[in-house]
Amino acid sequence: MAFSADELRVLRRALAVALHPAPLQDEDVQDALRLAESVDEAVREAGRLRAFLLDDLARYREALPGSLSGYLELLRDALAAGYDPAADDLAALRALRRNPAAAALLARCQILAERSVRARLARVSQATGTPVTTAPRARLLALPGGRAAADEPKPTPPVPAERPVPKPSEVFPPRRRPVPPPPPEERVAG
Repeated sequence: MAFSADELRVLRRALAVALHPAPLQDEDVQDALRLAESVDEAVREAGRLRAFLLDDLARYREALPGSLSGYLELLRDALAAGYDPAADDLAALRALRRNPAAAALLARCQILAERSVRARLARVSQATGTPVTTAPRARLLALPGGRAAADEPKPTPPVPAERPVPKPSEVFPPRRRPVPPPPPEERVAG
């Protein structure tokens, strides 16, 4: 937000009065009220612009992959304005990570999202008085059943119980084939 020379003069006087209380003239009070109204209007306008940009970003995200270049540009602008990437943004970027620009933006968004989560956890920790540990997440190096599992000894098969498991042929005896009906010539009318 930028202030004009007159607005800076009013702001300087208001700060001086705040630091060293003194009676204000009516003109100074009116100037301070006008400045406060201007600042409030600028804040409201910034909020409307932010809401519009976020709605636009959502429309572009829903139109992916056809709107890739527009979406990436809008997301960059939103990030520059202080936007914390949402889960939908991260999911969209993951789906588009074959594109180098999307992959680079995904890396940036993951860092920003992690910082945002850590900041929220810190605020919750301060508000509740309970410490929240935010140790960096370790990368998953191996999954069960992967290469590391090949080096481990294989478990021994369980010892069979007293009674062996029956074979399917023992449980389900073979079906008897139905006897075909005799040909019509051999039938006896009776």
